[in-house]
Amino acid sequence: MTRQWLQSRKQTEGKAVTLPSSYMEYPSRRYGMDHQWYEWSMLQDRPEVSWPNNARVAIWVNVALEFFPLNQPPEPFKAPGGMVTAYPDLRHYTLRDYGNRVGVFRVFRLLDELGITPTVSFNSKVAERYPRLISEVVQRDWEVMANGIDMGTIHHSGLAEDVETALINESLTSLREISGQPVTGWLSPARSESMNTLDLLAARGVEYVGDWQNDDMPYAIRTKAGQLHSMPMSHELDDQTVQLQYQHSETSFAEQVEDAMTVVYDESSACNGRIVSLVIHPWMSGQPHRIRALRRALTNVMRYDSVWSASGSQILKAFQAG
Repeated sequence: MTRQWLQSRKQTEGKAVTLPSSYMEYPSRRYGMDHQWYEWSMLQDRPEVSWPNNARVAIWVNVALEFFPLNQPPEPFKAPGGMVTAYPDLRHYTLRDYGNRVGVFRVFRLLDELGITPTVSFNSKVAERYPRLISEVVQRDWEVMANGIDMGTIHHSGLAEDVETALINESLTSLREISGQPVTGWLSPARSESMNTLDLLAARGVEYVGDWQNDDMPYAIRTKAGQLHSMPMSHELDDQTVQLQYQHSETSFAEQVEDAMTVVYDESSACNGRIVSLVIHPWMSGQPHRIRALRRALTNVMRYDSVWSASGSQILKAFQAG
């Protein structure tokens, strides 16, 4: 601390500090949110939602199929799960590749066995480099969701709008052509957006995004190109977040999924549906020593009466129908 700062502190102690009135005057100052994207509301005050067949909880599983470039750029930041050591980081690169070569098939077999209908998010580079994977998804009639180009191509406000437009166009065009699906869901690489991302997505037919984390249920977002929805794709029940970032065990991950299901199921009813979502990375949960924990988590989720396993687009349509 400097002597000048201490003297200034003594002079202001015990005195009221008055801000100019202009400090509290700005165009978006009003009741609720101080931005244009969505309305403020409490979950318990919203209209009740009914799922098909009077299900109490919709189970939304997302399988994340990602491509991490070996020369992953460090700016603006490296996506979680990215390269760690000096180039060429073959240890981490090949571990991520394991998910798309081996682990993914263990995960798919488990989902088939349990009758779970997931959404599968693809970097477009995965669909281009591993055509077998998108064929497996399309043959099962599972939903393809866009996850940008790759995990080294991050959306952020340092991008010029025309550059980001080109990135979004490349990802959506590639996935729509390869899958034959409309691809109306979007997950940004590392869940990172610019101030323009939602406007650009809505203008290109995207109906929902999974980046935002501030709700348990879908909600509408206004953009310059019309409305889309935020879908509650959990970051906290993401195997990579729990096991890589938080350093919890695979057993702990399974327990957290079970705990979440117990609480949400108790909060729900046949006329007041809720959602439990989780994210699976085959390079993590598709490992031989982790697949049993994933089986335990998913088995316990599906054992409840009145649950509905569905894709993101199916859940959104049911939500919009009320």
